[in-house]
Amino acid sequence: MPIPQSVVNSNQSATQFHVSQKVSRPTMSSREIAELTGKRHDHVMRDIRNMLSELQITDPKFGGTYLDGSGRSMPCFHLDRELTETLVTGYSIPLRHKVIRRLHELEDAQAKPAFDIASLNDPKVLLALLTDNVRKVVTLESDNTELSHENLMLEQKVAADAPKAAFFDAVTVTHETYSVAEAAKLIGTGQNRLMAFLRQRRWVTLRKNEPMQGPIESGYLTAKLSTYEHPENGKTTVSTPRVTGKGLTKLQALWSRRDADLLGGAL
Repeated sequence: MPIPQSVVNSNQSATQFHVSQKVSRPTMSSREIAELTGKRHDHVMRDIRNMLSELQITDPKFGGTYLDGSGRSMPCFHLDRELTETLVTGYSIPLRHKVIRRLHELEDAQAKPAFDIASLNDPKVLLALLTDNVRKVVTLESDNTELSHENLMLEQKVAADAPKAAFFDAVTVTHETYSVAEAAKLIGTGQNRLMAFLRQRRWVTLRKNEPMQGPIESGYLTAKLSTYEHPENGKTTVSTPRVTGKGLTKLQALWSRRDADLLGGAL
């Protein structure tokens, strides 16, 4: 049976009144909904548009703007409780719980009565306020102490890591190469000790101290070719290792833990 036109008109009027009446309750922005649910703001905006479209709500009062980090005016929505709960009905239970709990907090904050200055004449009120403020101060000082301790630990770590960071920055990106003697000086040892270490690590050959192919391919060493006149063999070519910036960083790390490696090998 067709619905009488008077009923249709009545329902339309009621709907229009509902969405356009002044809402005294707190609202929640689409940005806060996005933060609470962990969703992207543009996705929340899309969900709100779809919801308003399906509800046939065109009242512009729910729309708004905000300034982004670049100072640009960007669109957003401000929903009352009913529309907010309708929106998050399709979200997961944990996300709905977060949003609804936040709505309760907003309503409780709005419903909290204004402080009555006359109540300061009551010693019990003064004592309660003083106790609460002392508790807040103690909590704040505790937080500040913990933060100061964390900052101190971070500063100590930065100071401890500074030489390593400086060494890494100084040599890793350079295109310069170093002789074994120069590398030994930078690492803090002698040329003979470092050469023996290179032989142990199979960076150079055991007999002629020539760079091996593995470290060359890894970018740790380059080969400097030079010739000389041998009394018996005539013109002879020799290959001398040169340490790259990357290789120097690697050697520094290997050299720093050599004692632990030797101890592990002895075990």
